[in-house]
Amino acid sequence: MEDIYPEIIKNLPEADIPFKGVKAWISQGENQQIVFFDFDGIGEIPRHAHGARWGIVITGDMELCIDGIKKNYRKGDCYSIPAEVLHSAKFKCRTLLMDYVAEKDRYKPKKG
Repeated sequence: MEDIYPEIIKNLPEADIPFKGVKAWISQGENQQIVFFDFDGIGEIPRHAHGARWGIVITGDMELCIDGIKKNYRKGDCYSIPAEVLHSAKFKCRTLLMDYVAEKDRYKPKKG
């Protein structure tokens, strides 16, 4: 897969993500973030909850389980995860996502 994010995205602060095979860049707002994700086929991200988010798959394939309901999302598909609802995700191939996160500091910039 080509390198789809342009320099204007890659020049944003890179997020400190605790999973190997995931890169992300943060556009910080006053009370929210827009995050541009690049997932390798890393497998599953365990079930967790946080503030509300809305996202779109730019390219790739993601299996998302929201409140016990599994669905596959592909290029152009949008998803919405309500605040504090348990969810997990599975990535079998490289997948790029853009998420609007209704939290000021969900992701912190990488240091150094």
